[in-house]
Amino acid sequence: MAAKKQSKRNGTKLPQRYKMHVKKGDTVQVIAGRDKGKVGEILRTIPQESRVIVKGINIKTKHVKPQQEGESGQIVTVEAPIHSSNVMLYSTQQKIASRICYTLNDEGRKVRMLKKTGEIID
Repeated sequence: MAAKKQSKRNGTKLPQRYKMHVKKGDTVQVIAGRDKGKVGEILRTIPQESRVIVKGINIKTKHVKPQQEGESGQIVTVEAPIHSSNVMLYSTQQKIASRICYTLNDEGRKVRMLKKTGEIID
């Protein structure tokens, strides 16, 4: 059983953060689930759960009660998170999804690159 890290101050458990292959602002294609094949931009990442929220993907409807008297309720559509393993980075120029690899650029910085196209993301 894997032990979680403990805080030095009060001994509480810290949530585990997963290393993800995608970042906020990346263009990705969904490779599994109901929205398979759709392309969207990552709005938010949740590293504690290894999940991402993609614009226009996994839309859920939420019924919101009225907050004040006299106000009417609403039906709001929101993007729900999906697991990061169900998305793949997408090249907008060549319209193809690809795995990711890491390489060094001219200044010696480590950058992300698409394997199929050789396109540098960062």
